[in-house]
Amino acid sequence: MDKYRRIEERFKKNRNELKAASMSKYMKNKFPFYGISAPERRKLYNEFLKNEQRSGSVDWDFLFQCYENEHREFQYLVYDYLLKMKEFIVYEDIPKIRKLIITKSWWDTIDFLAQVIGNIAIRDERTHKLMLEWSGEENIWIKRTAIEYQLRLKEKTDPSNLKFIILNCLNTDEFFINKAIGWALREYSKTNREWVINFMQEQQDKMNVLSVKEASKYL
Repeated sequence: MDKYRRIEERFKKNRNELKAASMSKYMKNKFPFYGISAPERRKLYNEFLKNEQRSGSVDWDFLFQCYENEHREFQYLVYDYLLKMKEFIVYEDIPKIRKLIITKSWWDTIDFLAQVIGNIAIRDERTHKLMLEWSGEENIWIKRTAIEYQLRLKEKTDPSNLKFIILNCLNTDEFFINKAIGWALREYSKTNREWVINFMQEQQDKMNVLSVKEASKYL
């Protein structure tokens, strides 16, 4: 039995129909679930991820196979896999990550896939230019990824890139974009409070109320 089938069998054996209905409802019934909570789910494949890490290479065919499964736990497995394998993921892998971003897109996977991009940015500065390009695209999930990829970079954040990415995404009523803008500014305010205050003062007439509310949490 291959590794995909082994994971599938574990998920099926641990399914909980009551929890599955609740989890699907929370996600606006966009995806079916096995009904496995995050801690329980990770226990089912924790050893598997350790073995994959020891292998030293990313099995992209396996990841895309997981994405074909309708159950959301398989997409969650993919981002856990990518975060575990961050040291083996390079700039040239971004087109593959982009394919995941635009497949079965919703905030729950996008916010973690953005972190995968951020891990690449730490090691390869070309990522910053690419994310600036992504911020000008129409797809809201590509734009949201660009806004969020520096969320956890703290002092390694490129403030100039953050500024121009956000400027490319202002003047919209799209909830997921305005929420992401506020979140990105809020996180960076923990590292560079004055920069965020100055940016918000400069752009106050263009920023959505939701963005302002989210960004101001620690100011």
